[in-house]
Amino acid sequence: MSEAKNYTFSVLVENKFGVLARIAGLFSGRGYNIASLTVNATNDPAVSRMIIVTRGDDAVIEQIEKQLNKLVEVIKVDRLSSESFVERELALFKLAADTPEKKAQVIQLVEIFNGKFVTVGPYELGVEISGRASQIDNFMSMVRDIGIIDMARSGRVAIARAQNAD
Repeated sequence: MSEAKNYTFSVLVENKFGVLARIAGLFSGRGYNIASLTVNATNDPAVSRMIIVTRGDDAVIEQIEKQLNKLVEVIKVDRLSSESFVERELALFKLAADTPEKKAQVIQLVEIFNGKFVTVGPYELGVEISGRASQIDNFMSMVRDIGIIDMARSGRVAIARAQNAD
């Protein structure tokens, strides 16, 4: 039996009312979890792209892929592997900066992670970080001890790499 791991699907769907609910229902009805879900229109306004991150072993993932392909509104399903796609997430953090030491730590970490300051207050700093999911996770673990007041995370967006890309 294969080990459970994260998989990313890029699903092109007809941009119609109820498609998101049908796909979410497919997952919940079979007891599969969606770890991340982003949806937006493509360059064709009649088509949307859904990026779905889920977890399972090879058999479960194969079943999910087959079930997605059976839905009438689904145009194309691609299972992306880490070598075949570029992925990014965006996260916004409100971090404690109630001492000069905490402010200095946050400023240093934001520089290291190529982040941006989006709000500045006397006792807290608003920060934007974008990058691979693992980079967001790393930033979050490093600022946890400083004090995360609030955070919001976009979920993964992904696109296949260009052919013969480095």
